[in-house]
Amino acid sequence: MKSRATIRWEKASEDVFTDQKYSRKHQWQFDGGISVWASASPQIVSLPMSDASAIDPEEAFVALLSSCHMLFFLSIAASNGYIVNSYEDFAEGILEEGDNGGLVMTTVNLYPQVIFSEKHEPAAEDLVGLHQKAHEKC
Repeated sequence: MKSRATIRWEKASEDVFTDQKYSRKHQWQFDGGISVWASASPQIVSLPMSDASAIDPEEAFVALLSSCHMLFFLSIAASNGYIVNSYEDFAEGILEEGDNGGLVMTTVNLYPQVIFSEKHEPAAEDLVGLHQKAHEKC
């Protein structure tokens, strides 16, 4: 099985490039057809060379882990007979200075809020177990 993404960037004609003042905005296109704008984070590359409205790699990494956890959680919950009505996660990643002086994503915290059908709601310890199983799969 393969997953593909095409990443496109082009220098603006007025950019010198070697002065490091070129735009980091670029496009991610996925095999399903969706295309989104991406950029370096303004926390790492200052504006206007970055674009705050675009997805940055750090945000994408946090979203990837959150999405992976959610998808496994939903599957495991369904397999155990629980009915999930909604799932929302307020995930955050923490960048810190690494050993080499660069920034490193050291921690990703997930804060999922899950609403179950009242008829099929797990006990608190079962809910912890569902999240632990999803974490192990992801």
